[in-house]
Amino acid sequence: MMVDADRSGGREDDFVVVDRRADGVALVRLNRPKMNALSTSMLGQVKAAMSALADDPPGAVVLWGGERIFAAGADVSEFTEPGAPALVAESFHGATLAISAVPSVTIAAITGYALGGGLELALACDLRVVADNAKLGQPEILLGIIPGGGATQRLPRLVGPARAKDIILTGRQVGADEALRIGLADRVVPAAEVLDEALRLAGELARGPLVAQSLAKGVIDSSLETALRPGLDDEASAFVTVFDTADARAGVASFLEHGPGRARFTGR
Repeated sequence: MMVDADRSGGREDDFVVVDRRADGVALVRLNRPKMNALSTSMLGQVKAAMSALADDPPGAVVLWGGERIFAAGADVSEFTEPGAPALVAESFHGATLAISAVPSVTIAAITGYALGGGLELALACDLRVVADNAKLGQPEILLGIIPGGGATQRLPRLVGPARAKDIILTGRQVGADEALRIGLADRVVPAAEVLDEALRLAGELARGPLVAQSLAKGVIDSSLETALRPGLDDEASAFVTVFDTADARAGVASFLEHGPGRARFTGR
């Protein structure tokens, strides 16, 4: 999580902009020109925006940094303030936990650089759509420090401990092709198509059985913190619960009458 702050643009009240679209997708834009330096104030706004979406969930969420960059990391100028390490870590954890608490599917749309804290925000999302020329990484080690926004925990869960150590301990930047190969990226598209692809995928999910999506997401996430048998019990409970939804009834009826893939869902 590193980049020197650029204070040339953006007001304090619009570092994070939320657009709830007619298709049910919420587009959350990081908006601190030029590099989206993630100050503690900006992270507080990310937390507030995501907490509001958790309270009133959209069909899906896209987190985007703009056409030029996702986010190049934390505001390093804050690191020298008294008590900064604890405050910065707390601010990042507040923001990333708020992202992961949104019950809808969250998609990071990554163009340019997602480095340090920028990548840590993306790691908190469920999926990552990445530009073919993007660079991802955790360069904190190059400052003689370590990631403080969740990368030591989320990255190994995503790509495995050895690859996570390689990325974190070298501080190197990972290209899009490698990111796709190791599971750090879910889809790679030309840079000009990143937002459109993320919104298309989000729109497709927003038209789906939202309760079932949320239950599946919750069980998958909780499985990372529990043993197999309790996880299977959680899955069984969620499986029973989902049958009480209108979408489950519609989906089963549609399958029996028309075959797979023809159901229309209402999100209830």
